[in-house]
Amino acid sequence: MRITRNTSDQLIIANTPWLIGIMLILFILVFIGAGLLVATAEDGDLWFGILFGSLGGGLGIAAFCAFVRRVQIIFDRSTGKISIRRQSVFGYSSADHPLEQLPHVEIEQTTSFRDGRSSTLYRPTLILAAGSSAANTKTRIPIVAAYTNGAGPNRIATAVNSWLPAKDLI
Repeated sequence: MRITRNTSDQLIIANTPWLIGIMLILFILVFIGAGLLVATAEDGDLWFGILFGSLGGGLGIAAFCAFVRRVQIIFDRSTGKISIRRQSVFGYSSADHPLEQLPHVEIEQTTSFRDGRSSTLYRPTLILAAGSSAANTKTRIPIVAAYTNGAGPNRIATAVNSWLPAKDLI
């Protein structure tokens, strides 16, 4: 995720997975092209080429549908809202939350075990306080679904948390 706008009135964080989308499209084109090449070759096997192109292309299309999702989170002081927008091949969804209910962003962590080693993974999460009993009722909304071991989650949480106190200056 990257910060696409950071002004006193608006903070926008977005993730558009261009690289994985382009790689998957190339994967699909390579398999379909190779399948067509085999199917139309003079000494090629028509059914093998069709099967190769269909299975390889189909797996690529399935991966594209599963992994390519655009996420945009807009923190807007002028409207007093947090808008979370998600778009994939299957559609578009948007959810709005009051900005006043966001005291801070936390970093969630999980531990994964692989080959006898443990690795700690992180993701930024919005912590929304709800209603009059804000101290007792909190809703956790992960900004992204996946955990990562990079510096991105900390960078996003720091940006949002440093932007939030600025509302008191206006």
